[in-house]
Amino acid sequence: MPEPRRSTIDAGEVERFSALAAEWWNPNGKFRPLHKFNPIRLAYIRDQVAARFGRDPRAARPFEGLRFLDIGCGGGLLCEPMARLGAEVVGADASATNIEVAKLHAAEVGVSVDYRAMTAEDLADAGEKFDVILNMEVVEHVADVDLFLAKCGEMVKPGGIMFVATINRTLKALGLAIIGAEYVLRWLPRGTHQFGKLVRPEELEKALAGAGLTVIDRTGVTYSPLADRWQRSKDMDVNYMVLAEKVSV
Repeated sequence: MPEPRRSTIDAGEVERFSALAAEWWNPNGKFRPLHKFNPIRLAYIRDQVAARFGRDPRAARPFEGLRFLDIGCGGGLLCEPMARLGAEVVGADASATNIEVAKLHAAEVGVSVDYRAMTAEDLADAGEKFDVILNMEVVEHVADVDLFLAKCGEMVKPGGIMFVATINRTLKALGLAIIGAEYVLRWLPRGTHQFGKLVRPEELEKALAGAGLTVIDRTGVTYSPLADRWQRSKDMDVNYMVLAEKVSV
């Protein structure tokens, strides 16, 4: 009997986010923290992609001619800005409900994004390739981090890059990102994050290396209550982002 195919999908996580799908584009709703977080993510992506591919980040459409994948795209909070910057964007999510919400919003605002209800392994097995992969706040929700990153790595073109944003598995993160954000401040629904599924930077970098990618930049992201905004920081104890490249052959 053939072995069952390994999967990156955690059905419970897909069901949890599908149930919140109507909230994706409400800046004051369940995904308010992501809306607050988006500017720092967008600035980091814009500047790093521009530097990597020799583009002017101040141009109207600096990503013209580049193919992006936003894996685990949810309602499309990153897809639409990337498309507006000129990229050809594929947004993929395991939740068909999320994809329908994303499609509807893109149609309403007149932005072209190729949304697909597909997994990373399905896309990779179909031979898809991208200059840039956005892997933002996803690895802590998948069933198999190594397999997920391996499949994503297969889709990065030689010379291409992948961004990964996630939460560190530290006591500080437990206190701030889970107990504080979910149970005290109620910024996120309870159960959004499970401590055991959080990923330490060294674990992430090892998995990326196994996927044929080398980390070339890393940054922490911290929240300033006084300014009510997120900012880049050397502190990677809670939220952090890394940028990895696939070396050209």
